[in-house]
Amino acid sequence: METGLQTVYCLVGVVAIILIAFLASAIRIVPEYQRLVVFRLGRCIGARGPGLVLLIPFIDRAVRVDLREQVREIPAQTSITSDNAPISIDFLWYYKVFDPVQSVLQVGNFELAAQGIATTTLRAVIGGIMLDGVLSEREKINIALRTRLDEVTERWGVKVTNVEIREIIPPREVQDSMNRQLTAERTRRAIVTESTGTREAAVNVADGEKQAAILRAEGAKQSAILKAEGERQAQVLTAQGYSDALRAIYEAAATIDQKTLTLQYFETLKQLGNGEATKFIFPMEFTSLLDNFIAGRQEKK
Repeated sequence: METGLQTVYCLVGVVAIILIAFLASAIRIVPEYQRLVVFRLGRCIGARGPGLVLLIPFIDRAVRVDLREQVREIPAQTSITSDNAPISIDFLWYYKVFDPVQSVLQVGNFELAAQGIATTTLRAVIGGIMLDGVLSEREKINIALRTRLDEVTERWGVKVTNVEIREIIPPREVQDSMNRQLTAERTRRAIVTESTGTREAAVNVADGEKQAAILRAEGAKQSAILKAEGERQAQVLTAQGYSDALRAIYEAAATIDQKTLTLQYFETLKQLGNGEATKFIFPMEFTSLLDNFIAGRQEKK
């Protein structure tokens, strides 16, 4: 009796294990960033997911494909430039699967295939560029690599989104030459900076002297203007004084009549008579003045 129960328990356990294995192989949970490429009896029936995916055990086979953007490193590769200079370059390439079915059907391992294409493409691109161009035109090389990789991987359902050169190591002698060139360039810049400072200082000194000369000339000009203005005002005042004196004389002369003028003539004759001269000259107007004086005296009588 006990042996029969043990046999039943064993059978139930085996059935439970088989059922669990069956359910585990039939039910798949697919995240949002993944897809399942399902093969049924060897024939691809398309991509499934995301979410709950039911498979037929022992008949369906699923291959998971990650749709997120991935980054892979290409190890350092030695390439020869167009001027026969060996350089070591390593870079990163970024890709994203946009067609999970093609990424499984068209290539066995697209990452390994893309890496091989990237290395050969790198050598082809570097071989057409001079060493100086390789060191100064990284972006151009990145674009060339991305374009050529994308042309190949597109048929695999993979999009190369970016290529970035991480490090370029030129030969030792080239590095020494670059260091010497950099030192010479820094020395040149220091000399140029020093000469520029000296020139600017000289310009500032000359400009200061010019401004001082302009200020001195302006001061002398203002002084001369003020002096001339003072002299002009003095002359104006002098002329004004003469004008006032002449006006006073004219006004006084206007009040003098002929009799006063005749008396002035008599006074002048008196002074002449006191002199030592023996000849006298009388103006013709003296006679008319004398007649007017005599006529005035007679009227008073």
